[in-house]
Amino acid sequence: MEQTIIHNRNKIHPQKFALWASLASILMMFGAFTSAYIVKQSAGNWLEFSLPASFYFSTALLVLSSITLHISQRSFVRQQISKYKIFLGVSFLLGILFVVLQYAGWTELYDKGVDLKGNVSGSFFYLLSGIHALHVLGGLAALMVAVIHAFSLGNHVTPARKHRFDLVVTYWHFVDALWVYLFVFLIISK
Repeated sequence: MEQTIIHNRNKIHPQKFALWASLASILMMFGAFTSAYIVKQSAGNWLEFSLPASFYFSTALLVLSSITLHISQRSFVRQQISKYKIFLGVSFLLGILFVVLQYAGWTELYDKGVDLKGNVSGSFFYLLSGIHALHVLGGLAALMVAVIHAFSLGNHVTPARKHRFDLVVTYWHFVDALWVYLFVFLIISK
């Protein structure tokens, strides 16, 4: 009797592939923005300004939110449901605080005369941080759905729930790492 050998290829889930393709395009967009920043900065007429403390605090909160979200994900997989829910809620709140502190920093810069039309350096800063904040808001929407699922779908872990949560966590870690890159870039390029 002839045996048929079936080869199972490791296929990536279509939603995961779409997410990774989206993340790659976002990364390319921010790569283009930072390249343009460097070119414009070298052209001269560049206003130097220091970043308000709220940007440092917001960065720390965003990194902390990634840590708490990782703990939440690990707790979910281990079926430590109360820990999963608590750390998921904390991650969501830290994300909101990040956006609030970013807004406070933009307001402080604007009050110091750094605005969108005064100098190209200010325009680039608002562009980089503002578009990133929009991506964080998208992540907050996904986290909100994850919080709703956490409290409405029961306490059992299913492959579908795990998959959805993995997508949210991947996106959130990406926007976190992207902000750390942008923040370090903005500090070093001064």
